[in-house]
Amino acid sequence: MMERAYRDDHEMASASEMADDNQQATTASRETTPAPTAKRPSFNRTYLVNKLNYINFQNGSIQVVLRHHRFNQTTICPARPLPCEGDTLECQWSEPERVTPLLANYQFTALYVNDGRHALEVKAHPLQMDTQGLVLELPAKCWEVANRRETRFACSQIPVQVIQNSMLFRGELLEFSTSAFRIRLSLTPPQNFQCLDHAKPLNLIVYDGSELVFAGDFTILKSDNGRHQRQFVLVPKIKSIQRYNARVYRSKRIELKPAPNIVFRHPLTRQLVNLKVLDLSGSGLSVAEGIGHSLLLPGMMLNDVELLFADSLSLRFKAQVLYRNLKENQGGSGDIANGLAIIDMESGDHLKLLSLLHQAENQNAYINTRVELDALWDFFFETGFIYPKKYAFIQANKEQIKETYWKLYTQNPTIARHFIYQTQGRLMAHMGMVRLYENAWLIHHHAARKRSMVRAGLTVLNQIGCFTYDSHRLYSMHMKYLMCYFRPENHFPNSVFGGFARYSNDRDCCSLDDFAYFHLENHDGPVVALPDGWKLTPTDATDIKEVEQWFQHQVGGLMLDCLDLDSEMFASQELINEYHQHDFQKDRLLLSLRRNNRIQGLIAIHRTDIGLNLSDLTNCVKVLLNDTRHLNGPMLANTLRYIFAEWELSPEMPILLYPAEFAEQANISVEKNYSLWILNTRYSDKYFGFLEKMFKLTRD
Repeated sequence: MMERAYRDDHEMASASEMADDNQQATTASRETTPAPTAKRPSFNRTYLVNKLNYINFQNGSIQVVLRHHRFNQTTICPARPLPCEGDTLECQWSEPERVTPLLANYQFTALYVNDGRHALEVKAHPLQMDTQGLVLELPAKCWEVANRRETRFACSQIPVQVIQNSMLFRGELLEFSTSAFRIRLSLTPPQNFQCLDHAKPLNLIVYDGSELVFAGDFTILKSDNGRHQRQFVLVPKIKSIQRYNARVYRSKRIELKPAPNIVFRHPLTRQLVNLKVLDLSGSGLSVAEGIGHSLLLPGMMLNDVELLFADSLSLRFKAQVLYRNLKENQGGSGDIANGLAIIDMESGDHLKLLSLLHQAENQNAYINTRVELDALWDFFFETGFIYPKKYAFIQANKEQIKETYWKLYTQNPTIARHFIYQTQGRLMAHMGMVRLYENAWLIHHHAARKRSMVRAGLTVLNQIGCFTYDSHRLYSMHMKYLMCYFRPENHFPNSVFGGFARYSNDRDCCSLDDFAYFHLENHDGPVVALPDGWKLTPTDATDIKEVEQWFQHQVGGLMLDCLDLDSEMFASQELINEYHQHDFQKDRLLLSLRRNNRIQGLIAIHRTDIGLNLSDLTNCVKVLLNDTRHLNGPMLANTLRYIFAEWELSPEMPILLYPAEFAEQANISVEKNYSLWILNTRYSDKYFGFLEKMFKLTRD
C-alpha cells in the first residue's frame, strides 16, 4: 500500500515524485511516460476479471490513482475489489478516512492491479465514487506495465529497529524485496527525524515475533515528510557474511541426483518457499533462485527449514544465508545461487544426512549402519582389538557386553556413532565414538584388517574428521572436544594423535596428559580409618574452583573443561538424562579428598554399561591429585578400598590416576599407562593439515 501519498500535513505528492517512487514502492503510480500501447502486452477483460477475483479471494487490494482537477498532482489510494463477473467492478476503500477529504477536488484516473514484477494498467470508466468506494466500468482490454526489477512483498506486523549514530528508532516493515525495504518508523519523544542522516548508512534489525531474523546495513533512498510517523525506502548494502572463522579444510559439497529441495516459511513475507538445492554438505548447502522474485539476503535467519529428498526423506534444520551470487547458466539467463549454513539440526536428522552424503562420496563408507553383530565380534577378535589379556577381563561379562552392543549397533542412540568401511559385505575397518562428557566425544575401537589397513583404516579416520567438521558447530551435537585414550607404545595412535599434540605445541589447541592404569589390589582387605585431618566429602563448587586454579597455573590445557571438572559443568545432569532416555547406564559421583579442610584431589566414580568401552575407560574410578606432598601409596590404597566398599564397586573396575608420575613415586603397581588426547575442534584446520602432510609422506 502507498501510505506515503497522503501525508500527515496533507501535502500531496507530485506526479514526478510518484513516478520516481515507482521504482521502489510496492504499488506505484504509472505517471511515467509509458511505452506505446501497441508495444505493451495486452489482456482481455476475462483475464482481468479473473485476476481481480483472485485478489478478492486473497483479501488483497488494488491501487486507485486519483488526480487533482486543477493541479497536476496525483495520489494513490488502496481499494478492495468485490467479486466481479461482468464488465462492472465495485470496490471499497481500504482507508476511507483518507479518501473522504479528497473527493471534492480529486477525480478517478486509472487503477493498477499489481502482479509482482508487473502490473495491469486499467483505464476504466467511473460510474460512481463516494466515501465508501467506487463503481467502475471495465474496458475490453488492459495493458501490462513494468513494475520493478524485484518483486516486493507486503509484510504485516513485522517489528523493526533502526540504529544510526547510537540512536534507536522503532517501527514496522511494510514491504520487502531483496533490492529495497519499505519501513514505517514512529517517534518516541524526545526523538525527532532530523537526527536521521540520509547521507549515512544505518543498521536495520528485523524481528519475527520476538526472534531476530535479519540485521544488515542499509542506505536511505527516500522518505516522506511525516511528523510523528515516517516511511523510508531503504536499500540493503548486500555483501556476504562470514559466520565462522575462515577455514582451509571444509566439507565437500556434493551434487545429488535427484536434487533435493528445501521448503520453509519466509520470516518476512510469511509465504511458503520451495527452492531447489544445487549442492549439499553436512554443514551447508546452496540453493537456486530466479532473478526478479528472489527472497534471500545474506544474514537472514531461517528458523525452520525442511530438506526434502523426493518427498520420501524429510530433515529439518535452522539455517542462515551467507552469500548471494549471480550465476550465469548456459542459456544466457541468470540464476541466483544462495549459500546457506546449517546452524543447528537435531542429531538424529544430522546423522541421516551425513550417512547419505558419505555413501554418495564413497559407497563403501558407512555411518551408523546396521551391523551383523557376529561379524563385528569376529572382526574385533581377528584384528587383535580384543587380545587375550583384554578378553580375560571381559569374558565374565560377555552376555552383558553383547546386550550393550546390540543396543549401540541396532538402535542408533544419539550418544554414539560408528564408522565402518565394508566391501562385498565384509567388514574391513571400524572406528567408534561415544559422547562421554557434556561437550566431548570419545574416539575408540579403531581397528582394521591387516590386508586393508592403510586404505580402510585411513578411510574411517577420514570419516571421523569429516564428521567432526560437519558436526562440531551444531549445538545439538555438543562437540567442543574430541578425545581418545591410547597407549604410548602403540605406534599408529601415538603417531596420529600424539604426533599432532607434539606438532601443534599448543595446549589450548590439543593437550596430552598421562594416566596410570591399574586395578585395586587387596580390595577386600580391611579398611583403615583415614588419619586425623583427612576426610572424603562430596565435591562442591569451591573444590572445583581450587583445582581449576591449580591446573591453570601448574599444568594448563583442556583436560578439566573436557572432563566436566570445571565450575560450570561439574554438576550437570543433561548427558546422564540422555543416556537414561536411551536405556543406557551413566552415573558420576565426585568426591573430594581433604587434609585439614584443604583439597588434595578429586575422585570421580564413573559407572556406565559394561563394555561401552572394551578397556572399561568409561566405567572406572578416576583419581586427580592436585597436591601430593602429604599423600603416599598406602593412604591412597586405603582411601580407594573405602570407596570400593562404600559404593559397592566391582573389583574389575579400573583406576586411572593423574598425574601418572605419582604412581611411581608411591610404589603403586601399574598395569599400563594411557595418554589422554584432547582436541579443541575449533582448531580442526591445523589437525587436518597435519593429517594431510602425514599421510602424504606415508604414501610417498
